[in-house]
Amino acid sequence: MDTGEYRETAQTPLISVIVPVYNIMDCLPRCVQSLREQSYGNLEILLVDDGSTDGTGQLCDRLAAQDGRIRVLHKENGGTSSARNLGIEAARGEFLGFVDSDDYVEPDMYMQLYLAAEGREDWLVQVGRDEVDEQGRQLPSICEIPEREQTYSAVDFLQELLLHKGDCSFCTKLVPRRLLGEDRFPEKQLNEDFHLMIRLLQRTEGVVSLPVCGYHVFYRLGSNTRKKGENDFSRVFADNVNNADMVLKLAEEKYPQLRPVTVRFGLYQRLDYLLHIPIGQMRRGNEQYRAIVRFLHRHVWDTVRSPYLTGKNKLYLLTLTAAPRAVRRLHRFWMKIRG
Repeated sequence: MDTGEYRETAQTPLISVIVPVYNIMDCLPRCVQSLREQSYGNLEILLVDDGSTDGTGQLCDRLAAQDGRIRVLHKENGGTSSARNLGIEAARGEFLGFVDSDDYVEPDMYMQLYLAAEGREDWLVQVGRDEVDEQGRQLPSICEIPEREQTYSAVDFLQELLLHKGDCSFCTKLVPRRLLGEDRFPEKQLNEDFHLMIRLLQRTEGVVSLPVCGYHVFYRLGSNTRKKGENDFSRVFADNVNNADMVLKLAEEKYPQLRPVTVRFGLYQRLDYLLHIPIGQMRRGNEQYRAIVRFLHRHVWDTVRSPYLTGKNKLYLLTLTAAPRAVRRLHRFWMKIRG
């Protein structure tokens, strides 16, 4: 996209970029510097210190002293969603952006997002993203970056999300503030972006996806959503199942044509849960586990008929339906053999 025609004027809308911050001394300077270097000048950077205990809060204040566009908000620890929500309340911009404090962005990301958003009221615009691990190695892409600009209706983008093709992250997007209304990120819940995105898609015209990689995710193994190993079973899997139930209910009420993909989404999220839950937690006293198995029993025929599940998905789902604990033991053994 050619950014040479852009001319900043007094009428240029302010973009507020909200950065939740917690104990991230090593990565925060890189993140903030990437925002200070944006070619889009009418930007404010909100660093929301979520009760840091390692000196990060003081680092935020020092960074703010270097650039008048940076504002710092200090709060008690409440989690990423809580910090983002405080940032939304304090933001002065017509548009909102969100960046995680261990990530960084390309210098022209917000310029490209803004130019694509011009003339498109009530649309979301997004760039592509990649992931880099702690050794600087490029990781496989989760979401494919289109070869050319793609425009999705809200319903089509919802379907992309349910098929695990779309990007629900708010970090890659420019959001017209008015679209949020009174909605905020759900607190005390993981995968909060997906939850809010589903609500937002009911008000937006659609999503414009740009053929550029503007956002870089720093993959940290310590993250709540990136823990590995059976002993690190995270509640993110349980929250994903709850999100699937939310979408299934929404489809029944508003988008009956999406039932096949919403059921597929519910089955897939439950498969992910069952392949990660420690075997010791697969017991009668675990009500969510029992509810997940009951769901599989009710949707055996949907599993067999679904054109959106792979043969491997179906095999796992059907055998887990019949003998979940035995299949998990076999799966654990197989994963150890594979190393």
